[in-house]
Amino acid sequence: MVFIIPGSILSDITHALAEVKQHIAESARAAGRDPDSVTLVAVSKTHDAERVRQALVAGQRVFGENRVQESRGKWPELKAEFPDVELHLIGPLQTNKVREAVALFDVIETVDRPKLARALADEMARSGRQVPCLLQVNTGLEEQKAGLHPDSVDAMMRLCRLEYQLPVIGLMCIPPVDEDPAPHFAMLAEAAARNDLKVVSMGMSGDYAAAIAQGATHVRVGSAIFGARDYEAEG
Repeated sequence: MVFIIPGSILSDITHALAEVKQHIAESARAAGRDPDSVTLVAVSKTHDAERVRQALVAGQRVFGENRVQESRGKWPELKAEFPDVELHLIGPLQTNKVREAVALFDVIETVDRPKLARALADEMARSGRQVPCLLQVNTGLEEQKAGLHPDSVDAMMRLCRLEYQLPVIGLMCIPPVDEDPAPHFAMLAEAAARNDLKVVSMGMSGDYAAAIAQGATHVRVGSAIFGARDYEAEG
């Protein structure tokens, strides 16, 4: 099947991606870091497959999605067309969706409880597909948000490593919207270093420069690339 992408829309996506990548590089250099040490995760949730394809045509290869069901509807065909894509789950994961998540995603960023960690480990053992995971940390202790209490990160890491053998490679957080994100980013980076974790996923469209300054290896950017969504959401 041949898809024709309107030139003006493709130009918009290409320009937005270039601007974000340039800003990431500038932020990294300002922090004394190599720009290549920061990976852009383009948050494509709520955007249809055709709009995502525009970003793929423009060269983006790492994407973030919030829901298993939405991703199942648009990504298998896109992955067949662009097999070098890396797809991250950045939204909450229910245990009854674990089998689908392990089959579809290349990284799962939102492990936030032992029951989920065990279910993921069991499914990876069953399927033979090892999917790198991140622990989500609720740095702001917000009741409405998922994530581990910051004080429980070390214990959860021991559980994942020693009992579940879950391939945890890093940490992720979403700071409170009404607070300075820098202390939250610093907290997450320190917890990652303490546990010898190399991946720190933090920073979104409005604050990724601050996240890079605190050591983010992955920034999750959606609206700055794809434009505003129908609702206020991460990225």
